Amino acid sequence: MAAQDPAQGPYTAKHRQYLAFIYYYTKIHGRSPSEADMQGYFQVSAPSAHQMVVSLEKLGFIGRTPGQGRSLKLLLAREQLPELK
Repeated sequence: MAAQDPAQGPYTAKHRQYLAFIYYYTKIHGRSPSEADMQGYFQVSAPSAHQMVVSLEKLGFIGRTPGQGRSLKLLLAREQLPELK
């Protein structure tokens, strides 16, 4: 599935913020964030963080390797990502 343009299509402001978080976390730490990192940053439950990862993957914005921690990979160019708020 090809990544959709985040400037259009079925995404929310929350999707955009998670994408920005994944980008900046990876840039700062040299590895992708865990779901627990997202849970802490966004102050959501573990199931909510996991559901967001699943949603972003289904939309084609990220890829991941099931069963492997910290395997999130953005499938968008930096220019397509929003700023983290």
